[in-house]
Amino acid sequence: MGFFDFFSTDIAMDLGTANTLIVVKGKGIVLNEPSIVAFDNNTKKIIAIGNQAKMMQGREHREIRVSRPMRDGVIADFEIAEGMIRAFIKKVSTGAFSSRRVVVAIPSGVTEVEKRAVRDSAEHAGAKEVHLLFEPMAAAIGVGIDVEAAEGNMIVDIGGGTTEIAVISLAGIVTQESVRIAGDEMNNAVLQFFKKNYNLLVGERTAEKIKCEVGSAMPLKEEVTIQVKGRDLVGGIPKTTEVSSVEIREALNENVTQIVESIKQTLERTPPELSADILDRGVILTGGGALLKGLDERIKMETNLPVHVAEDPLTAVVRGTGKTIENIHKYSKVFIRKRSY
Repeated sequence: MGFFDFFSTDIAMDLGTANTLIVVKGKGIVLNEPSIVAFDNNTKKIIAIGNQAKMMQGREHREIRVSRPMRDGVIADFEIAEGMIRAFIKKVSTGAFSSRRVVVAIPSGVTEVEKRAVRDSAEHAGAKEVHLLFEPMAAAIGVGIDVEAAEGNMIVDIGGGTTEIAVISLAGIVTQESVRIAGDEMNNAVLQFFKKNYNLLVGERTAEKIKCEVGSAMPLKEEVTIQVKGRDLVGGIPKTTEVSSVEIREALNENVTQIVESIKQTLERTPPELSADILDRGVILTGGGALLKGLDERIKMETNLPVHVAEDPLTAVVRGTGKTIENIHKYSKVFIRKRSY
């Protein structure tokens, strides 16, 4: 270790639409916060990020704007995203100097322009060296798969903005599908369901809470009902309504079906030798969406393949990204080559 290594930090980042997670080399996961920023509407100065900003969401006044700079897994608001990345990196950097090396996991369906935007943001935030890798590859490393082996492994990473489906072999992605249907779209489906069926306007946070608590992809052993508070779209006054888990499942069904269909399409494009491996090993689910009740059963039912939910699916991508900074030379093959920008 050189003298300057004491004053710099190697960082691995899962820059997600819903949450940003950061691993610092040698320390494990040091940050897991929502990818949300509160800023002054006039000066664009950042007031709060992460958990603090989420507390303000839906409760702000006209001088403050609460925004999510990531949409569908990529940067939608460059200036605010850069400020958020800078603030998160500053929060975890302990040395006198900024981070020396940053590895960022990104969706596999991003454009060259979007790759450049992520790279530039990390560099402007102080990184001396930036490496990018695709989220399904990071998730595979995170769950302990030997990605360099001549064996097929299928990863389905359901995040906030995108669902990443990939078949991995020999440290590369053989077939992949990146669909912009994931946690956010499911939240929106719940929101629209209440508007259409109950004339009730609920907030994003409420919709997410309902999805997590009673949302499912298959019938539950015991169906439940919950009380939901929102604003009556006809009278304009607050009201409470009762809704069942059956109705929420129906609201989510279209999105779940699209994810299952995308998995089938990826399987159709997979070479036969790798298909045989997947038949033995099964499909591995990672990301927050993997926690949707009964999703593994639904995929198993429709594909006739074994389906496994990764241990701690929410952190699989950042754990894999973290492993790459622990041994940058070993994993050099999995990084996106710079010439692809």
